Formats: sequence, structure tokens, C-alpha cells
Amino acid sequence: MAWSLIFWFVSFCFNIALLVLNFYQLLVLTDLEADYLNIYDSSSRINKLVVPEFLVQGLFCSLFLFTGHWFMFLITVPVSCYHINLFLKREHLIDVTEVFKTLKREKYFRFAKLIFYLLLFLVVIFRIVMVAGMKSVFDSAPEDIDIRSTVLEF
Repeated sequence: MAWSLIFWFVSFCFNIALLVLNFYQLLVLTDLEADYLNIYDSSSRINKLVVPEFLVQGLFCSLFLFTGHWFMFLITVPVSCYHINLFLKREHLIDVTEVFKTLKREKYFRFAKLIFYLLLFLVVIFRIVMVAGMKSVFDSAPEDIDIRSTVLEF
């Protein structure tokens, strides 16, 4: 039980990192569109965060693979494949000369990834609560367990 709680807490940390990285990139693109940042600053800020985001997403996906959480692995595989595809085509970095051509598309994809990471965040929070709730139910004495504990068992 304790290992499961630790696993979901590590997943929570990875998910928070992905949310922060993606939200910051979306914020920089919005500032570029509103002309608060110049092209060079915004592209350098985003390009510094692209590869770390890809690595954290790859670790997040492989964590689910190696621990046997197949449903969560299958949910995170498409985003990892999308990142690998971008990296292999060398389209993962924002080009300074063509940033305004691709601004709408980049914002759309980052917004879609933000929604995806928020949904994963909700699933991870739900699993943390479930594992912590099951741990507290199993730590109690048999006479303390009531009818609600049968709902928590899988």
C-alpha cells in the first residue's frame, strides 16, 4: 500500500511539472501575440523548455509502463508519440523567422496538451485519494469498518 501511495505521489509531481511547463509556454505565446514580448525572447524562452517537457513526459509515460499501470500508460502514449514525432522531424523548436505563421497552431496544441494534463491531474488526484483511503480502511480494526469500506475495494 505504501509503495502505491509513493508511486501516485511521484506521478503527481511529474504531472505538476508538465502542467507548469506547458502553462508557461502558453503564457509566453499569449504575451507574444499581445506584443508584450519580442520574438527573440519568447522563442528562446519556449525553446529552453521544450526538451525538458519532452523528457518529463517520456519519464511519466515510462513510469506507468514499468509499474504495470496499463490504462494510464495507454492514455499517455499518444502525447509521447506526438513529442517523438516532433523531435524526429525537427519541428519541436519555435523558429524565430516563422513564429507568427505558426502562432495559432502552437497555441492550439499547447492548450490541448494543457487540457490533457489537467485531466490526468484529476485522475492522479483521484487515485491518491483512493489509495490513501484504502490504506486508512485497512489499518483500522475489523469492528471499525462499516459498509462504506466495501465501495472502496476493487
